[in-house]
Amino acid sequence: MASTQLRLGQQALAVLDVALRVPCIFIIDAIFNSYYDPGSGWAGAMGKVLVRVMGILISSMVLLLSQKALFKFYTLFFAVLLGMAAVLINYYATSHIDFYSAYYKAALGFRLLPRNGPTLWLGMAAVQLVFGVGYVFLLNLQSVFAALVVLDIMIPLWGLMIELPADVRQLVAVFSGLALALNTAVCLAMRLKWFYYSCRYVYLLVRHMYRIYGLQLLLEDTWKRIRFPDVLRVFWLTRVTAQALILVYVVRAVRRESGDATGGVTDGGSDSQGYLLSWDVFWDLTSNLIISGCDSTLTVLGMSAVISSVAHYLGLSILAFIGSTEEEDKRLGFVAPVLFFILALQTGLSSLDPEERLVRLSRNMCLLLTAILHFIHGMTDPVLMSLSASHVSSFRRHFPVLLVSSALFVLPVVLSYALWHHYALNTWLFAVTAFCVELCLKVVVSLTVYGLFMVDGFSNVLWEKLDDYVYYVRSSGNIIEFLFGVIMFGNGAYTMMFESGSKIRACMMCLHAYFNIYLQAKNGWKTFINRRTAVKKINSLPEMRGDQLRDIEDVCAICYQEFATSARITPCHHYFHALCLRKWLYIQDTCPMCHQRVYVEDESRDRAAFSNNNGGYAAPQDVAAEAPGGDDHGQVDAELPGEGGAAGGQAAGEPDNELLEDNDSIEYDEDEWGTQNGNAHIEEDYINDDTDSTED
Repeated sequence: MASTQLRLGQQALAVLDVALRVPCIFIIDAIFNSYYDPGSGWAGAMGKVLVRVMGILISSMVLLLSQKALFKFYTLFFAVLLGMAAVLINYYATSHIDFYSAYYKAALGFRLLPRNGPTLWLGMAAVQLVFGVGYVFLLNLQSVFAALVVLDIMIPLWGLMIELPADVRQLVAVFSGLALALNTAVCLAMRLKWFYYSCRYVYLLVRHMYRIYGLQLLLEDTWKRIRFPDVLRVFWLTRVTAQALILVYVVRAVRRESGDATGGVTDGGSDSQGYLLSWDVFWDLTSNLIISGCDSTLTVLGMSAVISSVAHYLGLSILAFIGSTEEEDKRLGFVAPVLFFILALQTGLSSLDPEERLVRLSRNMCLLLTAILHFIHGMTDPVLMSLSASHVSSFRRHFPVLLVSSALFVLPVVLSYALWHHYALNTWLFAVTAFCVELCLKVVVSLTVYGLFMVDGFSNVLWEKLDDYVYYVRSSGNIIEFLFGVIMFGNGAYTMMFESGSKIRACMMCLHAYFNIYLQAKNGWKTFINRRTAVKKINSLPEMRGDQLRDIEDVCAICYQEFATSARITPCHHYFHALCLRKWLYIQDTCPMCHQRVYVEDESRDRAAFSNNNGGYAAPQDVAAEAPGGDDHGQVDAELPGEGGAAGGQAAGEPDNELLEDNDSIEYDEDEWGTQNGNAHIEEDYINDDTDSTED
């Protein structure tokens, strides 16, 4: 129970912390969006600029305050507001002789309080008492000063009740306000020391973090500390909600005045129908809200924060549906808003005219949708490959991933068809179509590889050409993706030169050329070279077939499958499937059992280390010194695996097939891989040991 209450308290503080920072964003946004008239003279212009700069600086400082300092600031701020409200009420009440008339004129046409004077005065006295108590509580005044402050606030109402002359009542209200203002100024001055040390503490903390961690981590820490995405999200939603309420109220007021309260039916059948909006009116309201929701940089940031939240939960839902647990796949909530904000800056979204802004926003959302679909494919592809490679037979595990993959193929087709049906061909439509076609091809490649692995899983025979087919399919997909990258670069260059060139677009094109063209081509070429080198190494090794395979009576040490048709022999005299060894050589050029070099030059093969089937090895000169049968058994014969392949120390008269008895894999710890010494001596007890394991 205590932990639950503590957690709820922390959540309440977090919500309050976010809510108190949102007004700062509203003030900054209002300052940036306010109209600036430069024709008011240099003095007026300087004054307006100074006010703007001061407003932005103060709002930014309050936005960056720590939680404790933020609560302290708003405590003082609300105390000042309560004091000002009390003073204004006293002055307004005492400055009108005809109090009732003045009240009803200012009450917006409806009555909040009774007509009779004593009840009205008692109500105002209760309000002033609440304001006074709140002022005293927020400033934490002592009991004597608290009583004096409350008395000072109530004195003008007493003058109104005893019907003092109007000028005397106004004079009393002015002196009461001055006394309250003086008390507020003294209280704030006494807290200047706290304000100074708070600012100094923040400065020292920021300087320390900058020196120790750098600017990037400092910005990340500040971003998380003030919960800036949540602040932007609340700011945007609050702003759009307020505008929606105002627009709905205006539309209903106009419809009432025009007599069209039923949306086109003038008979006035039912008042309840006046609350309903027609589809055209609803679309106009939605369009206006969307247009006003991205009319400045801050509102674009707020919309990006909302998109981040939607994309984050969409990604989590898809991960839960397909059964993935990869942490790297949870970045959709970061990629989507960043891409949206970059597109907004690249197209100058906030500076466009309203109608053009709506069109540009819809185009950006189409591009964003295709990017999100590409990212979702990147989430589903590893799960699809894992299920097929691990030969999972449960249909319930395969169905969600296949359903998402099918949707990733259908949605781009539907989107492309809809866009081509309504729009003419231009650079934007070409880009969206290219992204959709590329996504469809990637899905086809993934499903093809998935099908190959599933066929291999249901087959009882080792499919040696599987790796080649998978490589051909993926290489074809990568080549097509590379070509699409080049085409998109050309499309972007055309757009920048002839349509809407900007520095941000040029930077994005440079990044696209580096990551999606240069690095992709470099990695593809590197993969091709590694594969060709591995094939060359495999083809240079001797091959064993027929009766020699039957004499081995062993399995491949990599896949633990029997040798069905052929086997490749390494210079250290170990036997593997050609396909298994080739996959191993993609990673490192050493034997999986003894970690000697698999591919050596011809002139160095005679000096290479010499191995038995158990993974032990020794230099040729050491074997010659230790072998009791002479020098003939101290060399490795790559062409005749039944001769000279045993460890030094085997008797010359023993059968040759005993040299091939053991070829089981030997497991080494990852930290010990590659630490074997090719010139190490073989101990006598190890030489005569026929077990399948070695001990370091």
